[in-house]
Amino acid sequence: MNEPAPGPGWILLRGLVREARHWEGFPERLAQVLQQPARAVDLPGNGVLWREASPTHIDGMVDALRRELNAAGSRGPHRVLAISLGGMVALRWAQRFPDEVECLVLINSSLRGTAPFYQRLRPRQYPRLLMALLLPLSHERRELAILRMTTRLQSDLHGVAKRYARWQREAPVGKANLVRQLLGAARGFPVPQELPGLPALVLTSKADRMVSWHCSRRIAERWGWPLQCHPNGGHDLPIDDPEWVVEAIRQWLSESGLTGRTQQPGGKRHQGEADERSGESTQAKADTQPKQ
Repeated sequence: MNEPAPGPGWILLRGLVREARHWEGFPERLAQVLQQPARAVDLPGNGVLWREASPTHIDGMVDALRRELNAAGSRGPHRVLAISLGGMVALRWAQRFPDEVECLVLINSSLRGTAPFYQRLRPRQYPRLLMALLLPLSHERRELAILRMTTRLQSDLHGVAKRYARWQREAPVGKANLVRQLLGAARGFPVPQELPGLPALVLTSKADRMVSWHCSRRIAERWGWPLQCHPNGGHDLPIDDPEWVVEAIRQWLSESGLTGRTQQPGGKRHQGEADERSGESTQAKADTQPKQ
């Protein structure tokens, strides 16, 4: 189910060539713990929208997402949880349309202009990523190669790869859309100096093989957002340790006074057009260990 429910709730955004089903049971678990609606939404070129052309700019992805939500009658303001490329889309959405985003949770994301390219995608993964995504491999071999880059705590990689391969056959992400999504991520967007009044939590993993955790640290420091680090999870933290992610969000909402709070549409909380403003916050919380 990809259609978001009308009214405020959590919108979940995936990363490069991933779709809503790759959250597995995470949205249901998040909704259960927080007692708030949580729905995963696909970006063009992925999942139920696999026939559409992926935008080559982050702004185009934001515009497509807003059209999809508006068509479903979901006006917001939304709480947004996003990973990797989805985090770029979420942050740009909050920047451009502050009335529509109540708060953010960013997982293992990165931004052009805040971290060097070799941290945004680790160089040792360049050949592996190109081989996995561009060579004529079977769906299962390709998904297995991707999982070996993005996960660390999976006990049944072959079983997961088989399931993901079936999804890829059902909703194939074409090479043209892969290139378009990569181009959009590489281009990025004008990063604001300030996002006053926007509550956000940054989650990362120090063992991420794809993206250096320092990218998340720099995001947290730039806007004074709390940072929590998982010591041994992979890039896809919601799959590697979903309970840790859910508990981190629950604690943050409680400590921030956001639990049960509903932002009314139209109520301004932060400035969306902050590209040319100056100033930088630099305090992030200490690492948090996962539950045993």
